[in-house]
Amino acid sequence: MSCGDHHDTDCSEVLAEVWLFLDNECDERRRALLAQHLDECSPCLSQYGLDEKLKKLLATKCGGEHAPDGLKARLREKLRGAVLDQATLSVESVTVESDGSTTTVEVRSSTTRVERY
Repeated sequence: MSCGDHHDTDCSEVLAEVWLFLDNECDERRRALLAQHLDECSPCLSQYGLDEKLKKLLATKCGGEHAPDGLKARLREKLRGAVLDQATLSVESVTVESDGSTTTVEVRSSTTRVERY
């Protein structure tokens, strides 16, 4: 999307990152650029307003629910399996680390390209 006016930051870039802006997940420099664009561009500001309202609605309606531990465990197992399935015969090592809230899977390989049909 483009409003037709020239901006330092393109409209499509701003709209692609508006959720990062809403969630305060971008650095201060990027946040300032996005804020400046929103101040100058009414079409993007309108879209930002819609996204902000949608985010608040989602937080209100879905904010307190968490996935059951069993579902989380099954998803982690499926993800581990998918990572291992994509590894080739030249895998040097596979490391799985979990701290209870996050799991990291690292696959070291000299060849990582696998194509499935």
